[in-house]
Amino acid sequence: MQPPIPRGGAGRQFVQQPQSSPLAIRTKKYQLDKETYTRMALMQVWKKDWWQAVIPLVVLSLPAIFSFSWWWIAAAVLVTVLYVLIRSAQVTGVTQLEQGKVLFERLSYEFDPRYIAMRANDKDQPRGMTWDMIERVKREKDAYVLYLKQPDVTDQVSGWRATLAKVMWVPVFIHVPTRIFNAPKDLTMFENLLRRKNLLPAGPGTAAPEAPKAA
Repeated sequence: MQPPIPRGGAGRQFVQQPQSSPLAIRTKKYQLDKETYTRMALMQVWKKDWWQAVIPLVVLSLPAIFSFSWWWIAAAVLVTVLYVLIRSAQVTGVTQLEQGKVLFERLSYEFDPRYIAMRANDKDQPRGMTWDMIERVKREKDAYVLYLKQPDVTDQVSGWRATLAKVMWVPVFIHVPTRIFNAPKDLTMFENLLRRKNLLPAGPGTAAPEAPKAA
Protein backbone atom coordinates (compact mmCIF):
# COMPACT_ATOMS: atom_id res chain seq x y z
CA MET A 1 0.00 0.00 0.00
CA GLN A 2 1.13 3.53 -0.65
CA PRO A 3 -0.34 5.63 2.15
CA PRO A 4 -0.32 9.41 2.06
CA ILE A 5 2.81 10.67 3.78
CA PRO A 6 4.72 13.91 4.23
CA ARG A 7 7.06 15.05 1.51
CA GLY A 8 10.32 13.16 1.67
CA GLY A 9 8.69 10.01 3.05
CA ALA A 10 8.41 6.58 1.56
CA GLY A 11 5.25 4.82 0.50
CA ARG A 12 4.08 1.25 0.24
CA GLN A 13 2.58 -0.26 -2.87
CA PHE A 14 -0.61 -2.28 -2.86
CA VAL A 15 0.17 -5.88 -3.59
CA GLN A 16 -1.99 -8.39 -5.40
CA GLN A 17 -3.33 -10.95 -3.00
CA PRO A 18 -3.37 -14.73 -3.50
CA GLN A 19 -6.60 -16.59 -4.18
CA SER A 20 -9.16 -15.67 -1.55
CA SER A 21 -9.44 -18.15 1.27
CA PRO A 22 -12.91 -19.65 1.95
CA LEU A 23 -12.27 -18.82 5.61
CA ALA A 24 -11.67 -15.11 4.96
CA ILE A 25 -13.98 -12.70 6.75
CA ARG A 26 -15.73 -10.63 4.11
CA THR A 27 -17.59 -7.38 4.68
CA LYS A 28 -20.14 -5.21 2.94
CA LYS A 29 -18.90 -2.22 0.98
CA TYR A 30 -17.97 0.88 2.91
CA GLN A 31 -16.63 4.31 2.01
CA LEU A 32 -14.74 6.46 4.48
CA ASP A 33 -15.76 10.07 3.89
CA LYS A 34 -13.09 12.74 3.90
CA GLU A 35 -14.64 14.70 6.75
CA THR A 36 -14.56 11.67 9.07
CA TYR A 37 -10.94 10.93 8.14
CA THR A 38 -9.91 14.55 8.71
CA ARG A 39 -11.59 14.71 12.11
CA MET A 40 -10.08 11.42 13.28
CA ALA A 41 -6.61 12.20 11.92
CA LEU A 42 -6.52 15.67 13.49
CA MET A 43 -7.56 14.26 16.85
CA GLN A 44 -4.83 11.63 16.61
CA VAL A 45 -2.15 14.15 15.57
CA TRP A 46 -2.83 16.68 18.31
CA LYS A 47 -3.35 14.06 20.98
CA LYS A 48 0.12 12.71 20.22
CA ASP A 49 2.01 15.80 19.01
CA TRP A 50 0.57 18.62 21.12
CA TRP A 51 4.06 19.24 22.53
CA GLN A 52 5.25 20.40 19.09
CA ALA A 53 3.04 23.47 19.34
CA VAL A 54 4.35 24.24 22.82
CA ILE A 55 7.99 24.49 21.67
CA PRO A 56 7.74 27.77 19.68
CA LEU A 57 5.46 29.23 22.34
CA VAL A 58 8.00 28.57 25.10
CA VAL A 59 11.14 29.39 23.13
CA LEU A 60 9.87 32.71 21.78
CA SER A 61 8.49 33.70 25.16
CA LEU A 62 11.82 33.23 26.97
CA PRO A 63 13.23 36.68 26.09
CA ALA A 64 10.22 38.26 27.78
CA ILE A 65 11.45 36.85 31.11
CA PHE A 66 14.58 38.98 30.94
CA SER A 67 13.18 41.98 29.11
CA PHE A 68 9.41 41.92 29.08
CA SER A 69 7.71 43.10 25.94
CA TRP A 70 4.33 42.31 24.51
CA TRP A 71 6.07 41.96 21.16
CA TRP A 72 7.77 38.76 22.36
CA ILE A 73 4.46 37.37 23.60
CA ALA A 74 2.67 38.32 20.39
CA ALA A 75 5.42 36.75 18.26
CA ALA A 76 5.29 33.54 20.30
CA VAL A 77 1.51 33.26 19.95
CA LEU A 78 1.61 34.11 16.24
CA VAL A 79 4.27 31.52 15.40
CA THR A 80 2.46 28.89 17.47
CA VAL A 81 -0.85 29.57 15.71
CA LEU A 82 0.88 29.44 12.32
CA TYR A 83 2.47 26.10 13.17
CA VAL A 84 -0.87 24.65 14.29
CA LEU A 85 -2.50 25.83 11.06
CA ILE A 86 0.30 24.42 8.88
CA ARG A 87 0.31 21.05 10.67
CA SER A 88 -3.48 20.83 10.46
CA ALA A 89 -3.41 21.79 6.77
CA GLN A 90 -0.92 18.98 6.17
CA VAL A 91 -3.43 16.51 7.61
CA THR A 92 -6.39 17.86 5.67
CA GLY A 93 -4.26 17.96 2.51
CA VAL A 94 -4.04 14.16 2.53
CA THR A 95 -7.59 14.03 1.17
CA GLN A 96 -6.41 15.86 -1.95
CA LEU A 97 -3.38 13.68 -2.73
CA GLU A 98 -3.52 11.28 -5.67
CA GLN A 99 -1.95 8.45 -3.67
CA GLY A 100 -4.50 8.99 -0.92
CA LYS A 101 -7.57 8.42 -3.12
CA VAL A 102 -7.72 4.74 -2.28
CA LEU A 103 -8.51 5.64 1.33
CA PHE A 104 -11.81 7.13 0.22
CA GLU A 105 -12.99 4.62 -2.35
CA ARG A 106 -16.05 2.46 -1.78
CA LEU A 107 -14.53 -0.91 -0.91
CA SER A 108 -15.33 -4.26 0.60
CA TYR A 109 -12.75 -5.90 2.85
CA GLU A 110 -11.43 -9.42 3.30
CA PHE A 111 -9.64 -10.24 6.52
CA ASP A 112 -7.54 -13.38 6.35
CA PRO A 113 -4.84 -14.57 8.78
CA ARG A 114 -2.33 -13.85 5.99
CA TYR A 115 -3.48 -10.47 4.70
CA ILE A 116 -6.04 -7.66 4.54
CA ALA A 117 -7.54 -7.30 1.07
CA MET A 118 -9.67 -4.52 -0.41
CA ARG A 119 -11.88 -4.86 -3.44
CA ALA A 120 -13.85 -2.22 -5.35
CA ASN A 121 -15.95 -4.85 -7.16
CA ASP A 122 -16.05 -8.60 -7.74
CA LYS A 123 -14.15 -8.34 -11.02
CA ASP A 124 -11.18 -6.48 -9.53
CA GLN A 125 -8.04 -8.22 -8.40
CA PRO A 126 -8.00 -7.43 -4.68
CA ARG A 127 -5.40 -5.02 -3.35
CA GLY A 128 -4.15 -5.14 0.17
CA MET A 129 -1.42 -5.49 2.73
CA THR A 130 0.04 -7.93 5.20
CA TRP A 131 -0.75 -7.79 8.90
CA ASP A 132 2.77 -6.71 9.80
CA MET A 133 1.96 -3.31 8.29
CA ILE A 134 -0.58 -2.70 11.08
CA GLU A 135 0.92 -1.03 14.13
CA ARG A 136 -2.07 -1.06 16.45
CA VAL A 137 -5.84 -1.28 16.57
CA LYS A 138 -8.17 1.06 18.44
CA ARG A 139 -11.55 -0.36 19.35
CA GLU A 140 -14.37 2.15 19.45
CA LYS A 141 -18.03 1.77 20.32
CA ASP A 142 -19.14 1.02 16.78
CA ALA A 143 -15.92 0.54 14.80
CA TYR A 144 -12.33 -0.65 14.72
CA VAL A 145 -9.52 1.63 13.60
CA LEU A 146 -6.45 -0.13 12.19
CA TYR A 147 -3.46 2.21 12.22
CA LEU A 148 -0.66 1.54 9.74
CA LYS A 149 2.97 1.64 10.78
CA GLN A 150 5.03 4.65 9.82
CA PRO A 151 7.26 3.70 6.88
CA ASP A 152 11.03 3.66 7.30
CA VAL A 153 12.49 6.46 5.16
CA THR A 154 16.14 6.12 6.15
CA ASP A 155 16.94 4.31 2.91
CA GLN A 156 15.75 7.33 0.91
CA VAL A 157 16.60 10.34 3.06
CA SER A 158 18.88 10.89 6.04
CA GLY A 159 19.75 13.41 8.70
CA TRP A 160 17.30 16.18 9.45
CA ARG A 161 15.07 15.22 6.53
CA ALA A 162 14.47 11.77 7.96
CA THR A 163 13.77 13.30 11.37
CA LEU A 164 11.36 15.81 9.84
CA ALA A 165 9.51 13.08 7.93
CA LYS A 166 9.13 11.12 11.16
CA VAL A 167 7.94 14.10 13.19
CA MET A 168 5.50 15.26 10.50
CA TRP A 169 4.00 11.84 9.81
CA VAL A 170 0.28 11.92 9.07
CA PRO A 171 -1.71 8.98 10.52
CA VAL A 172 -3.03 6.49 7.97
CA PHE A 173 -5.69 4.07 9.06
CA ILE A 174 -8.40 1.67 7.95
CA HIS A 175 -11.77 2.44 9.49
CA VAL A 176 -13.90 -0.68 9.92
CA PRO A 177 -17.44 -0.02 11.24
CA THR A 178 -19.10 -2.98 12.90
CA ARG A 179 -22.18 -2.48 10.72
CA ILE A 180 -20.34 -3.62 7.58
CA PHE A 181 -19.94 -7.18 8.87
CA ASN A 182 -22.47 -9.56 7.38
CA ALA A 183 -23.28 -11.40 10.61
CA PRO A 184 -22.46 -11.28 14.33
CA LYS A 185 -20.29 -14.38 13.98
CA ASP A 186 -18.10 -12.54 11.43
CA LEU A 187 -17.52 -9.76 13.92
CA THR A 188 -16.56 -12.31 16.57
CA MET A 189 -14.16 -14.03 14.17
CA PHE A 190 -12.61 -10.67 13.26
CA GLU A 191 -12.03 -9.74 16.89
CA ASN A 192 -10.52 -13.16 17.60
CA LEU A 193 -8.22 -12.66 14.61
CA LEU A 194 -7.07 -9.31 16.00
CA ARG A 195 -6.32 -10.98 19.33
CA ARG A 196 -4.27 -13.68 17.65
CA LYS A 197 -2.29 -10.93 15.92
CA ASN A 198 -1.71 -9.29 19.35
CA LEU A 199 -3.52 -6.18 18.16
CA LEU A 200 -6.20 -6.45 20.85
CA PRO A 201 -5.80 -7.57 24.48
CA ALA A 202 -6.76 -11.16 25.11
CA GLY A 203 -9.13 -12.38 27.76
CA PRO A 204 -12.16 -10.93 29.52
CA GLY A 205 -12.52 -7.43 30.86
CA THR A 206 -13.01 -5.58 27.58
CA ALA A 207 -16.46 -5.26 26.09
CA ALA A 208 -16.76 -5.82 22.36
CA PRO A 209 -18.44 -3.23 20.15
CA GLU A 210 -22.10 -3.64 19.39
CA ALA A 211 -22.53 -6.50 16.95
CA PRO A 212 -24.38 -5.96 13.67
CA LYS A 213 -27.88 -7.32 13.44
CA ALA A 214 -28.29 -10.34 11.25
CA ALA A 215 -30.21 -9.69 8.08
